Amino acid sequence: MNLLLDTYTLLWFLAGSPLLSAAALEAIEDRANVLWLSPISLVEIAIKVRIDKLRLAVPFGVLFPPVSQRTRSGSFPSRSSMRPA
Repeated sequence: MNLLLDTYTLLWFLAGSPLLSAAALEAIEDRANVLWLSPISLVEIAIKVRIDKLRLAVPFGVLFPPVSQRTRSGSFPSRSSMRPA
């Protein structure tokens, strides 16, 4: 199944937030599903980081590398990437 994650769904998933439903978490973690993210979500996250409304445990460019540097297996960030800095 194709899943399009919005910005908050992605952030809640990466942070391990209880705001994400069990069904959503199960669907995201199901490796049979293909996860999609809108480029505007990356813009939203970058803006939040820049104005100090969101802190990432690793630099934004490491968490979301340019497309040319991604691999099929490593193209989606993991939860550990969002632990508080």
